[in-house]
Amino acid sequence: MTYLHSMQSEIEGIRALMPPKWRSLDGVVGVHWEAEGHAGANGYYLSPDPRIVFFFNDVSTQIRVADRAEELDRGERGMARAIYVPAGMPMWTKFSSRHRFSHLDLHLHTERLMRYLTPAVGSSAARAIIKQPVELQDPGPLASLATLVVDELSTDGRHPAFAENLVGSIVTGLLDLRISDDRTAAHAGHLTKAQLNRLSGYFANCGGRRLSVREMADVVGLSESWFATVFRQTTEMTPLQWQLSRRIDMARQMLSETEMSIADISAQLGFSDQAHLTKVFRSITGDTPAVWRRKHHSI
Repeated sequence: MTYLHSMQSEIEGIRALMPPKWRSLDGVVGVHWEAEGHAGANGYYLSPDPRIVFFFNDVSTQIRVADRAEELDRGERGMARAIYVPAGMPMWTKFSSRHRFSHLDLHLHTERLMRYLTPAVGSSAARAIIKQPVELQDPGPLASLATLVVDELSTDGRHPAFAENLVGSIVTGLLDLRISDDRTAAHAGHLTKAQLNRLSGYFANCGGRRLSVREMADVVGLSESWFATVFRQTTEMTPLQWQLSRRIDMARQMLSETEMSIADISAQLGFSDQAHLTKVFRSITGDTPAVWRRKHHSI
C-alpha cells in the first residue's frame, strides 16, 4: 500500500539536531528524530491517521502533555515513554526544562492498523481498540522492538517485510487487545483488573491531579454513566473516594522516600492545604503525615 502520512504540527523552541531518518513501508511511515527543546518550548500535533511514538529516554519530568491547550498551564501529566494516539486526537506539549530527546514516530494507515489487529480480535473489537489512546511509562520489551525499527529505517536495510512485522508486534503489544473482554466484564457489572490497572497507571502519570468521571471512563473505554455504576460495584468506592485513596498512597511514598515538606506534598497532590491532607491522611491510615514519616522515613 502506497502511503504518505500527513500531520498538522505547530512547534516553538524545538529543533532537530540532525536530519530525521525515515522509511515508507506498507501502510506505515517510520521517522526517527534526534531533537532538543528549551524550557518553555511547546508543540501542537494533530494527525488524521493513528500514530505511535516511542521515546528512547525518560522525558516524563521535562515534557508535559495535555489533551487540551488550557490544561498545560495546570501542569497536566508527564509524557510517557510509549504512546498511541488515535486518528484525529489533538495533543499539546510543553517543556518544563531544556532537554535533548530521541524518539520514533510510526504513522499508520487505518486499514493497515486494522490488518494487524483483526486476525487476533475480530474487526468489531479492532475498531474499538484503535479509538482508545494508550500511554506506557515502562514499555518493557517493546522498546527493544522500537530500536530494531529505527535500525531498519535506512533504504539499504533488510526486506521491508522485516520492519513491517516489527511494527505489527509493536501494535499488538502496545494497544490493549483486552478491551473487548473489558467491555464484556463491564456489561456484567464490574471492571476488570486490567481496567483498574490502566486507571491506576493513568492517575499516577497525571501526578495525582483530580480526574473527572468522564476522563476516567474514557481511559477504560466506557460511557460516563455506565462507568460510574460499575466502578462503585467493583471498588465499593466512588471515583472521588478512590482518587483520595490513591493520593494518600502517593503521599505515603513521598513521606517515606523524600525530604519534601508536608505542605509541599499537599500542594503537589492537589489538597487545598496541609490541614486538608492531614485530615484525609489520618482518616485512611490512622496516623497524621508527621507520625507516618517518623515511623517509615527511609532516607
